[in-house]
Amino acid sequence: MNFLAHIYLSGDNDLLKIGNFMADSIRGHSYDVYPEEIQKGILLHRSIDSFTDMHPTFRQSKHRLHEKYGHYSGVIMDIFYDHFLAKNWNTYSDEKLEDFADNFYHLLKDNYDVLTEKVKSMIPYMFARNWLVSYASIDGLQMIMFHMDHRTKNRVNMHESIVELLENYIEFENEFTLFFDELRQHCANKLKELNV
Repeated sequence: MNFLAHIYLSGDNDLLKIGNFMADSIRGHSYDVYPEEIQKGILLHRSIDSFTDMHPTFRQSKHRLHEKYGHYSGVIMDIFYDHFLAKNWNTYSDEKLEDFADNFYHLLKDNYDVLTEKVKSMIPYMFARNWLVSYASIDGLQMIMFHMDHRTKNRVNMHESIVELLENYIEFENEFTLFFDELRQHCANKLKELNV
């Protein structure tokens, strides 16, 4: 799952959201320097990633992209699944996506000092292009893919995967829906385990 899903799956705990959001830039046990709730967000993020990578439905989705995009098929699929979450946002939240995104951007600004340098360097682009809302449209998704290509030095031209998305749109969306219900339950259980 990509940024939107990780933030959403953190529930209403602000520090948990921050930890979950920036976990990819924190290696090994170096997370133990952060406040406890941020640590729990990092652990939740890792649990989400493990669950996703091993899930047969996600693997089925990813398999359609593997021949052309190799290792990056998982990265692309994470973004596609965030697209379906954003597109169907009203199914999963009573809060408007635009408000959810604005609130999270303010949360990052208010907690700027605790963010990793990698996240600090990324958020100006995130804010300027409103990534969390952009996931909902194909044009927004393409913009995000172009940015990902830039970050990966155009190794596999991820923006071209929009073709595969449109060709298999119904299958991808159905797989996302099945998978995300199970992931939400997994996260609910993990949050209980973390005493959140």
